[in-house]
Amino acid sequence: MPSHLPKVFTSRFLKVFHVLEAILLVAITLATLLAMVNEFIHVFVEQNIQLTDILLMFIYLEVLAMVQQFVANGKIPVRYPIYIAIMAIARYITLGMKELDGMFVVWLSLAAFILAAATLLIRIGHHYWPYEQVTDPSKIQPED
Repeated sequence: MPSHLPKVFTSRFLKVFHVLEAILLVAITLATLLAMVNEFIHVFVEQNIQLTDILLMFIYLEVLAMVQQFVANGKIPVRYPIYIAIMAIARYITLGMKELDGMFVVWLSLAAFILAAATLLIRIGHHYWPYEQVTDPSKIQPED
């Protein structure tokens, strides 16, 4: 549905919004890279790498992949935040395995399984029911 706002306002607002969006994407990228460097320095100083360190680096990698997808396509596939959530749950379980209640670990594992199943269903759905690419905006059917 087209906007009912004046075109001059809409145009200026979108320009400002795109600049803010670019600034935030650069900030997210720099913050993620800085966090990765800090993690590498921590591992180098400690001379010891744990599974939790590797999982944290995967989380950083997924954040960078989300930024890359947003810059390249203007959207983020929903599975990227799901991947981050799965990694965060795995890291949480690994980090606090000794202190966590057994039932809580089961619930966290179930949450990770549900997220993995959701990712599988999303991928299957995109395979069997791909999005239709509309190149001509005049061919879009108006909603009632």
